Amino acid sequence: MNHTDETGIVLVPHTHWDREWYEPFQVFRFQLVRMFDEVLKTAEADAGFRFTLDGQTAAIDDYLEIRPENRERVKAMVSRGQLALGPWQILLDEFLCSGETIIRNLQMGISGAQALGGYMKVGYLPDMFGHVAQMPQILRSAGIGHACLWRGVPSAVTGHSFRWEAPDGSAVRVEYLFDGYGSALDLLAIPENIPHALAEYRTMTAQRYDRDPVLGMVGTDHMAPDPMLMNWVGAYDSPQFPIRVGTLEEYVGRFDPDEPLPAVRGELRSHARGNILPGVFSIRRNLKTAMAVAERMVTEAERLAATHTRSDFEPFVSMSWRRIIESTAHDSVVGSGTDETVDQVDARLREAAQIARAVRDEVTRSIAENVSSDSYLAVNTLPTGRNLMVELEVPAPQQDIPVVAEASDGTILVVQETGHAPTMLGDEAMDSSILIERIMNRIHGRELFGQQIETYRIAPHTLDFDVAEVPSADVFDITALRADLENAIEVHPGEWKVRITAQPRRRVLVDVPVPAMGTTPFRVYQAQRPAQAGVTYEDGLLRNGLVTAEVGHDGTVTLTGTDGTVLTGLGKLVDGGDCGDSYNYGPPASDVLVEEPSQTWVDVVETGPVRAVLRVTRHYQWPRALNRHTGCRATDVIDVPVSMLVELRRGEPFVRLRLQFINEVSDHRLRIHIPLPGDVQESAAEGQFSITARGLDAEGGGGEYPLPTFPAYSFVSAGPATVLVHDATEYEIVGRNEIALTVLRAVGSISVNVHPLRDEPAASEIPIPGAQEQGTGIDIEFAVMASSAGYRNADSIRFSDHFNASALSVRGRGRDGIGLPPASEGLKLRGENVRMSSLRPVDDGVEVRVVLLSDEATSAVLEGDFDRTTTVDLTGRILSSAQADGEYKFTLAPWEIRTLILRTAGTASRAHE
Repeated sequence: MNHTDETGIVLVPHTHWDREWYEPFQVFRFQLVRMFDEVLKTAEADAGFRFTLDGQTAAIDDYLEIRPENRERVKAMVSRGQLALGPWQILLDEFLCSGETIIRNLQMGISGAQALGGYMKVGYLPDMFGHVAQMPQILRSAGIGHACLWRGVPSAVTGHSFRWEAPDGSAVRVEYLFDGYGSALDLLAIPENIPHALAEYRTMTAQRYDRDPVLGMVGTDHMAPDPMLMNWVGAYDSPQFPIRVGTLEEYVGRFDPDEPLPAVRGELRSHARGNILPGVFSIRRNLKTAMAVAERMVTEAERLAATHTRSDFEPFVSMSWRRIIESTAHDSVVGSGTDETVDQVDARLREAAQIARAVRDEVTRSIAENVSSDSYLAVNTLPTGRNLMVELEVPAPQQDIPVVAEASDGTILVVQETGHAPTMLGDEAMDSSILIERIMNRIHGRELFGQQIETYRIAPHTLDFDVAEVPSADVFDITALRADLENAIEVHPGEWKVRITAQPRRRVLVDVPVPAMGTTPFRVYQAQRPAQAGVTYEDGLLRNGLVTAEVGHDGTVTLTGTDGTVLTGLGKLVDGGDCGDSYNYGPPASDVLVEEPSQTWVDVVETGPVRAVLRVTRHYQWPRALNRHTGCRATDVIDVPVSMLVELRRGEPFVRLRLQFINEVSDHRLRIHIPLPGDVQESAAEGQFSITARGLDAEGGGGEYPLPTFPAYSFVSAGPATVLVHDATEYEIVGRNEIALTVLRAVGSISVNVHPLRDEPAASEIPIPGAQEQGTGIDIEFAVMASSAGYRNADSIRFSDHFNASALSVRGRGRDGIGLPPASEGLKLRGENVRMSSLRPVDDGVEVRVVLLSDEATSAVLEGDFDRTTTVDLTGRILSSAQADGEYKFTLAPWEIRTLILRTAGTASRAHE
């Protein structure tokens, strides 16, 4: 250890800068600029002054966007050791984004801070609402051996530091902010009392610090250090009680990151000494959905760019990532801000998805250039082969002949017809005096009403267009159309009838097998189709050859899994009151739980063979709101119809449950229940590179009731049930035998002053009427698997990836008659419980990140077009290299995250196009 015998205190001036929260970003940025202007002046006036800028590079980026002329002053402050920046881009909520997003956040923050002179080698996590299990491995992989945090630490930690271990055994030394990130602020409140206050605090914390100097964090939310700080230090520093000023890195740098300390393994979610505010997982669900959609979109864009093109989309992809990362801030995606702030976060995430979608779609269009325009291309974004359910509208001019789909190798694909597209696109009357001008303005080249003009016919007072997505005629002469119309109108003036008729089209589902990271071209035509096996609905049962599902009289589902395991009562809805706020659920003084529907009926929507769907409609009588005087739910109720689509697809070993309704009531929490056949002792949830096992309760001891609600990011499992989710979802094991997943939590305040489960406010009592979700359309999908050993033998990792990955398809863009190229395969990953987190282009190859989600080591194989592999850490430092001839075999340790660069001898840098 590198301890000192000083028994005084090290003061760390800092600020905690919530980028947006009870004020929107631009309002807080205005305050940030004023604050940091003063910090710069103080640093330049006193060489002993130090400042830690909250561990997030975004703050200095935001400042320099307004004060670009101060960039050199900032760099000078960093070079003098007076300013600590990074390592994060932004202080994130760790449970409300993917593990990959956490890594990109860290990499972006390090890069931005290095551009200004260097980054703080401390994983500063001061105000996150708990911490994910794999954070120590992520930090160590970036060369960071120290962390500093407050919330979530168990009561067993009695010192000021501990060893925090990830599931793989990686560890960092944690400096524990047991008194929060403003521990010394009150000690300096009365200047003449400072010596006594500091000495008394030293005595109070002696058992924690022993012979180590006390860490005094001087700062809090949105505040600059007192300008008199250095004067006080000069006045009261003494040999008997040394007072030093340093950055956080200077303080923790005196300790060996590998020193033997009491160890804590895995996630930190204890309520013992700090509120972890678990209600943020269920509030403003639209933000959680928008986050997951943006993450998936940018990940798919990167994967497709790395696989199919040499074009450089990096500026667009980086812009998308930056907007995602900015939105992960722990007062942003959590939804605990004002309605104004939430609207901005939502818009930013939608923008991130739009940017990524533009890249993704451009790549898919480019690879469709080799497919004729009368055919289609299915595109897989996973490193394992899978079947994609592609939804199309296809030409079908022959009324009684079915639609057939055929892959390029001659395989007849399974097709399901689901309906007809409208053929009459326009039918209107107009006077001959405006006819030509109006028609010519509507035609763009050959396009009319979203399709291409096939032919036109002119009769007295009648103009008919036939349009098609892919016209058979080579040329359309718009000049001839104008001349023909002029001649006809001259002879037949007056009112004309104009009709635009589309080629008859049918809506179809096609089940297309696609190789890993590859493509499958296929064509669709009309012919007699052989009988095809798949999903069926018969005698009240949905079957797909793997599982069966049956809807009961109460609208819940019985599922029989692949191994015969049976789950009953799936989809039961329970609605209760909520007198809490955006941070914590609050049970009303007298609650009314609504579990039974007043009406239930079932409609058959589709019957296979690709997909079979039943619609369960249940009406519930939900209390309108809480009575604020009594704290009880209101006696007047609103009839709310809730639709649940029960869906089986060909080849899927799970049943999909999709809830849809419009929320018309306030102050309530709605949960969907998955009953279990017996009692369980724990649950397991996947998220952020780990599958975390959790008991049925949580550690309390602080000022917050330890409600055992927990987050899941891609699935949660208990007993024989595994529930797949699309985005961050709150769950609880209720009564030891049910998984309850929160669908909606509607409240009206950022924080309430008096809360039944929390001793003190979490923020000011600011109204947020938007969080009541009044009139909001709720649309959320889960999937349930039944297996005797739960997620462990259900291939849950692979199927959760399949559940969440897009089924991409595009019409061919090549000339007619060029035929269909063979199916293609990209990078392929083999290995049990191994997930690919990232595949992206880099200057001299592609970067692949994989993680093993298991406590047993496993062998993995990457197959593709490469001949060299390099293992790197998260900063790009080379750890090892190996030759490979299109195949790389390696062993992953339990829970290991590994980053590889794959190269070929002829790899060239990507070009801007």
